[in-house]
Amino acid sequence: MGVRPLLERAVSGTWTVLAVTTAVQSMAAMALLTVPVMAPALAPALGLPTAWVGGFIALGYLAAMAASMVSGAVVPRHGAIRVSQVALLLCAAGLLLAALPAWPATALGGFLIGCGYGPITPASSHLLALSTPPERMSLVFSIKQTGVPLGGMLAGAIVPGAVLLVGWQATLVLVALACVACALLAQPLRRALDAERERGRRLALSGLLLPLRLVLRSRPLAVMAACSFLFSAVQVSVTSYLVTYLNETLALSLVAAGAALSVSQLAGVVGRIGWGALSDHGLGARGTLMLLAGLMLVGSLLTALLQGSWPTAVIWLVVALLGASGIGWNGVYLAAVARQAPPGQAGVATGGTLLFTFMGVVFGAPAFGAIASASGSYRVSVAALAVPAALALALLVWRARQVQRETRRGDGSQ
Repeated sequence: MGVRPLLERAVSGTWTVLAVTTAVQSMAAMALLTVPVMAPALAPALGLPTAWVGGFIALGYLAAMAASMVSGAVVPRHGAIRVSQVALLLCAAGLLLAALPAWPATALGGFLIGCGYGPITPASSHLLALSTPPERMSLVFSIKQTGVPLGGMLAGAIVPGAVLLVGWQATLVLVALACVACALLAQPLRRALDAERERGRRLALSGLLLPLRLVLRSRPLAVMAACSFLFSAVQVSVTSYLVTYLNETLALSLVAAGAALSVSQLAGVVGRIGWGALSDHGLGARGTLMLLAGLMLVGSLLTALLQGSWPTAVIWLVVALLGASGIGWNGVYLAAVARQAPPGQAGVATGGTLLFTFMGVVFGAPAFGAIASASGSYRVSVAALAVPAALALALLVWRARQVQRETRRGDGSQ
């Protein structure tokens, strides 16, 4: 075997694919969260209240919903790496638009960032499903999904300080340049990782609707999609509003609130890996998701009870619990979707379920902001996050009992 085939086999291995997809996911997540993290500094420049962040996130995820649906047809044709590169460039363009001191430009920037964010997960699921053994799928998908909280960690750790040092506009430009750099660094891997792309594949409307049809026709996929709708409402509220909640309600400084966000995101990183291992070698996907729903419920209520006078360690411990659960669920969910998808259809199934995941964000973020505005307190909104967590737990328990009944009927007929 020649040198080039050996190199291409090495590049196509699970761990190389995992490293590439995680890096891309991290930069896309940082791009999406940069504006919400700097909201306390950016809102006065735009003449808007901080609650507008919910609208920004909703607009971004509306675009992401459409982009994730399209990716089910685009990824097989152009390749996952090429789609990921274009997605990062769209994120960069959106950040540059958001640097203009006018809310219409910021809104359009959020839309473009969403267009870039949407295809990232279906593209990575396509690559990982092809390169990962079934017995390691939950762990590998969970490690890849650490890219989302890693991006949140970067946003929380870097953005507030950068805003103080160079201003909010220069900070947006710097994050945009980082997205471009990540897209360029992925280019040498494209030949190997996009080798199986179907260049002659046609893009038809029926193909764009295939992901949605696939999910709606499968009860296991539909349940996963419904749970992701509820979980994502919790996750986006934590990542988008935690800094504002700690800054405005607990009177923490912007840097201190950003540090707490980083702690919650770090807990999400550790949690995603731990939950993936637990799912593969312990509770299974459904049992692990039940545990996570319960922890989200408890974490939401504890976070709502936080006081600014409490020790920093206690505040960090509480937000870490919420982060480990409310941000740590994605890998287990995505691995479950990949397992339940028809052979070769992991990317399509992921794109279909992500429609509901992003829909949870579209409704969740504005609802959080609306509750805060109506009640005059972000504390009430944080406590309300226990509701979607409780609904997801109830749905998972219902599905588990249904599976048990189906199993008993099957055993009785043999």
